[in-house]
Amino acid sequence: MIPLPVIFPELVLILAASALFLLGVSRAAAARHLAPLIAVLALVFVFAYQLRGGSSEMTDRAMVDPTGTFRISELAEYIKLISAAVGVFFVLLSWPTNARATANAALSFGNEAGEFFGLLLLSIAGIFIVAGANDIILLFLGVELASLPTYVMVSVSRPLPVAQEAGVKYFFLGALSAAIMLFGFSYLYGTTGATNITDIAQHFAATIGKSYTGATFTPWQMLAAIMIISGLAFKMASVPLHFYAADVYQGAATPVTALLSYVPKTSGFVALVKILYAFGGGTFTVPGELVKILWVLAVLTMTVGNVLGLLQNNVKRVLAYSSVAHSGYMLTGVTALVSANFGTIGGVQQRALAGVLFYLAAYGIMNAGAFGVLMLLPARPGRRYGQPILEPSDDLPPACAETYEDLAGTGRQHVGLGLAMAVSCFSLIGLPLTVGFFAKFYLIGPILMSHNYWLAIIVVINAVIGAVYYLKIVGTMFLRPEPQQSQAQTSASVAGPTAPAFPAHYPFPLVLAVGLSTAATLLFGIFLPATQDLTNRANIAATPTLSYLVTGSAFSASPTNPPINPLPP
Repeated sequence: MIPLPVIFPELVLILAASALFLLGVSRAAAARHLAPLIAVLALVFVFAYQLRGGSSEMTDRAMVDPTGTFRISELAEYIKLISAAVGVFFVLLSWPTNARATANAALSFGNEAGEFFGLLLLSIAGIFIVAGANDIILLFLGVELASLPTYVMVSVSRPLPVAQEAGVKYFFLGALSAAIMLFGFSYLYGTTGATNITDIAQHFAATIGKSYTGATFTPWQMLAAIMIISGLAFKMASVPLHFYAADVYQGAATPVTALLSYVPKTSGFVALVKILYAFGGGTFTVPGELVKILWVLAVLTMTVGNVLGLLQNNVKRVLAYSSVAHSGYMLTGVTALVSANFGTIGGVQQRALAGVLFYLAAYGIMNAGAFGVLMLLPARPGRRYGQPILEPSDDLPPACAETYEDLAGTGRQHVGLGLAMAVSCFSLIGLPLTVGFFAKFYLIGPILMSHNYWLAIIVVINAVIGAVYYLKIVGTMFLRPEPQQSQAQTSASVAGPTAPAFPAHYPFPLVLAVGLSTAATLLFGIFLPATQDLTNRANIAATPTLSYLVTGSAFSASPTNPPINPLPP
């Protein structure tokens, strides 16, 4: 039986989600108003708990699940900390702001507020389970728990055919990726005879030669590795399974889009790190074929995301391809992680993993602000969700900005929101004085240290390409004139004389989300003590500070049996 302190954060979120599902039985407006409050309190409690030390402070580090399927590590504690913090942004963005508590500017879940926020908590709990999993079966279940609720959230996020279409696409492609990943896990089990990640790492450690050039794979094990990485590519929105991103991100309500850009991606990257840990025999030094695969994936993902982002007119589609590009950036850190040999594990590999972990936190913070600004800006008169209003209806929530036309001139009308969007976009570019600058800085260093010079050059080139569409968003808000009155009247005439002209709206939860995101983006970019604290946490999560015996490994270290890094599991 797993000791309760080991899974305390997961239990808090699952119990809160269960309470929200029960609360959803009620159709009273008071119950719907209570639902987001319960969700945010659960996440704030977990964040405070992790900030104080989490389960590692309450539990003997050697006390793990007797079956070895779940354990505490610095990596798991860090992922839980940042996921709980970013999860608060998602709840604030999803907060119902109308009198009946059924919708806000971009989201309309009707009477299902309890179910919606319950699914949100379960999705974040899935990240927690992935972070603590030390068994590929539990790892798979955690990855799917992080994803399955989002399939439902996309479909119910707004009463439009485009949302249901996005949900169906997302579900079937998600099922395909899960089947591919499970196929790989089955071959991994069949060729190693183990499901425990530590045992699998021991199996590959026994194949590492005296030169520490990486474990030796059989053809079936290489097939398993390729299938697993392909399945996780869907979760990370990475090439070649990235095609769903633009359609699903555009079709889903804006708060759900923000969730999709972080939760599945985080679970996918954490799972990838754990799998590479096992493939490297506990050293992250995998066969050269896998290094080449990851190198190509990183380059293609960055380039495809940024180039396609230039061609979009819908800002949510732009941010979708931006999410693809940022997956590529993080994959460059993973490539540096597996490129370095065992002899430099205390240097390059630790720095590379710390850079990826820092980037996950930074991306979640700065991306939430961009989506929040879109929700606070009104759509143009006669348009809703980027489309003309053909049949005005009071059942739909007020419209928020989605296209460049919606953003035109809004930076001059709503200066605060324009500046908040500018801060988010500058951080996504990686400009100094923002957290995004340090995120890219901590990735470039390990890439150069691992002698991936061409990869570093491609990262810089892609950052310049990405800057074009980020600056286009800011330029549209501040420099582009508003659409001419005649154009607005034309849109209104298409919709009929009753087409509403949506005013600016500033509900407190949404303003709080944007304010906190903007403040955090600047705080971690300007206030160096705060940046150093987050950096130290990422370094601790990536540094092998404990004896390999903590993993439960009973075999001795030797040139053919190197010590296993205990932190990733």
